[in-house]
Amino acid sequence: MGGTEHLTVQREGATLVLTLNRPEARNALSLPMLVGLHDGWLDADADDSVRSIVFTGAGGTFCSGMDLKALAGNGMAGEEYRDRLKADPDLHWKAMLRHHRPRKPVIAAVEGYCVAGGTEMLQGTDIRVAGESATFGLFEVKRGLFPIGGSTVRLQRQIPRTHALEMLLTGRAYSAREAAAIGLIGHVVPDGTALAKALEIAEQINSCGPLAVEAVKASVYETAEMTESDGLAAELTRGWPVFDTADAKEGARAFAEKRPPVYKRA
Repeated sequence: MGGTEHLTVQREGATLVLTLNRPEARNALSLPMLVGLHDGWLDADADDSVRSIVFTGAGGTFCSGMDLKALAGNGMAGEEYRDRLKADPDLHWKAMLRHHRPRKPVIAAVEGYCVAGGTEMLQGTDIRVAGESATFGLFEVKRGLFPIGGSTVRLQRQIPRTHALEMLLTGRAYSAREAAAIGLIGHVVPDGTALAKALEIAEQINSCGPLAVEAVKASVYETAEMTESDGLAAELTRGWPVFDTADAKEGARAFAEKRPPVYKRA
């Protein structure tokens, strides 16, 4: 099923669960983690039986960002994966969802720390759930660094600019409740239940028409920066073909017959 020593891959029905698995380092980014993420996103897109992706972290932590010890010159785990980066110099940005957007919905399940690179990757997900003790923030400026994972571009498009700038310029920590209040996350749940809530949302998505779901997601992102008139025109281009699919006809029949639909991506 893929994965690496720092990234586990599991199937939960039609949901692919990608888990950052380096809890001893608060899931700080490593080469094995980045390679595993890159491959996981691509595998999910290539497998039509996968209808959603849940992205989470092991050991009660989502991700604490870049491995600063490695950055300081102490080496990074998984040097045997270096050839993958040489073959694709963009691999790490695709892994972090900076230069890749999966066509399947991505639901983040956050516990504990989701800071620096963790918060940057979070911005590449579609739906976000967090345990009530989770911590968010972009700490880069406090370290004399730049949040180059996309935050100076994306964050102001996802939350009000005043909140985006405060998060970016102060480098302070945000609680889950505060992150929800500014719109960075959508759900705050009891600690230890974020994954269960994310899987619940994924199952609701999985019960819908997969072609419709993928077209809706694509349209939302495609039209985000368009004028309203251009966006409405693009929406028709994306949306009308869905009505001609066998899945659309199955959805209508199932509704009329008062039964669950059986979608075949056709």
